[in-house]
Amino acid sequence: MKKVVYSALTGALLLASSQVLAQTKLLDIQHRWAEVNYTLTDDAQEDAFESLAKEAQAWVDAEPNNAEAHIWLGIIKSTEAGAVGGLGALGLAKEAKASLEKALDIDPNALSGSAYASLGTLYYKVPGWPFGFGDDDEAEKLLKKALEINPKGIDSNYFYADYLYEQDKYKQALTYAQQALAAEPRPERPLADERRRAEVRALIDKINKKL
Repeated sequence: MKKVVYSALTGALLLASSQVLAQTKLLDIQHRWAEVNYTLTDDAQEDAFESLAKEAQAWVDAEPNNAEAHIWLGIIKSTEAGAVGGLGALGLAKEAKASLEKALDIDPNALSGSAYASLGTLYYKVPGWPFGFGDDDEAEKLLKKALEINPKGIDSNYFYADYLYEQDKYKQALTYAQQALAAEPRPERPLADERRRAEVRALIDKINKKL
């Protein structure tokens, strides 16, 4: 009986330890992404994104069934694409798409539906056929799904507001941008929140000029 209890306790401790390690890895990736995306520019930013992508890929390789790892590999690749620009960006965008689709296969609700929001953003940012896979209708479906899962999130509302702005739907865009600005802060992601709110305010300014 003692052996059974000991075995159960050991298993519980190992599970708790692995969960703590996974959470630590997630927070580290999130913090470093924010620093690279918001505080670096030009070659320094591109180099840092490439390094961070390699680390995220190692995380995916170590935990292939971890949806959070695939989501963050996709986010890093997609923002790296924006930093690189040009012909190289499309290849990175396709890699990001594959990572986010894999995350959806594993757990569509992971990180409050972040895979839907990030994939939807890719679909409206990337050029359409014959140059890329961009598709505004698919983008809207994915972004709405992200909002279903996380209706009060800053990112889900911001990305949909930005999409609506690109579609010239300014009144609707303003509604979602204001909801993004009203989102609860994320204490574990202060830099990302600060800079995202600045992006939301800039979007609201652009919307108001159109109204």
